[in-house]
This record gives sequence, structure tokens and C-alpha cells, in this order.
Amino acid sequence: MVQNIARMIDHTLLKANASMEEIVKLAEEAKQYKFASVCVNPTWVKTAAQLLAEAPEVKVCTVIGFPLGATTPETKAFEAKNAIENGATEVDMVINIGALKDKKNEFVEEDIRAVVDAANGNALVKVIIETCLLTDEEKVRACELSVKAGADYVKTSTGFSTGGATAADIQLMRQTVGPEVGVKASGGVRSRNDALAMIEAGASRIGASSGIAIVNGETSASDY
Repeated sequence: MVQNIARMIDHTLLKANASMEEIVKLAEEAKQYKFASVCVNPTWVKTAAQLLAEAPEVKVCTVIGFPLGATTPETKAFEAKNAIENGATEVDMVINIGALKDKKNEFVEEDIRAVVDAANGNALVKVIIETCLLTDEEKVRACELSVKAGADYVKTSTGFSTGGATAADIQLMRQTVGPEVGVKASGGVRSRNDALAMIEAGASRIGASSGIAIVNGETSASDY
């Protein structure tokens, strides 16, 4: 079970003051524990790809339009394309949350599709909907638009807003997207029990900086 959980974790380091030493440590830990990926800011993608060149089972994940989602679709598309050229094989993009709340569904779909098209099958696209800022109706709509735009996953949170993943949100998202689309729980997953609760609710991926604590049955003080 420990190994299975590890293969579901995106080992994450997204803080602004991350250093080269910390990125190297993140990659080494990911190789040791066989995490699904490392998730780093775009500036570290090329470094992470080089560090993981001999461990292809550990993917390189990065974030797009992060953490606010308030950049233009064109900017997000360029950012995704650049990250993939630098070695990213998974991209987690933040939707335009204000546009979703304004019911600009066509724009939100186009915003997501811009990244999907930029990825062009060369990277998984995960769509961060920032559940803590949404009503249940908005969460459902965001998930539906993500699926319509061709995303591979929907994801709860950036970890930088007012709250993180909840089992209830994961369950709602899974019910909305069905069995074929991935659901990623991120933000606030700090222990094995937290992770198991998310998996039980329907999560197929966990985003956390607490991956080692999770697989060792411990509890971390922070998630990002």
C-alpha cells in the first residue's frame, strides 16, 4: 500500500524561495520513493528534467497561470509550450476563476483548451479550479468545462488560496467527470490518513510537499 500511495503523489515544491539545493533534494526523494512526479515552478523545469533524466518513471510537473489563473489564454498557452520544451510532461493550469464566476463559460473553456492545444498530447493537462473559492454549482461547471476542453485531470487547489482539498469536493468532482478523467487532491493533504480519505473519495492523484510523511505514516506541518 505504501508504494501504491507513493505512485499517486506529485512531490511538490512551489514556494517562491525554493533553492537549487531544495530542488535537487526534491528530485532525489522522488527517485527514492518512486513518486509519480515532482511538481515545481516553471523556472525549475529544465533542472528537474535533467535531475530525473535517468528516472523516467518520475514525471516532471509544473504549474501554469499560477497561482491566480488571471493571465490570458495566450500567456498560459505560451507558458505551457515553453515548459514542455524544457522537459515538463505534466502541466497544472489554473482556470480564470473570475470568468467562471461571471458565467463566461465559453471563455473558461477556451482558456483551458488553449493549454490543452499547446500541450498537443505531449503532456498531461490538469485543471486547477480552486474549490475553496467556488460554490458547488461552480465546481461542477468548472469540471464540466475542463472535460469539454479536453483536460486529463481536474484538481482542487493551488495550495495558496483560502483552503485546500476536502473529501466532499473530491467526491463531487469525481461524480462530475466520471471514471475516465483524473481527479487530483491538493492543498492540506499532510498525512497518510488525509491521503487515504482523498483516494477513498475518488482522487487518482495527490499533490503535496508532505509525500514522505504520507508514505511513512507521519503528519507534516505544512503541505506546500
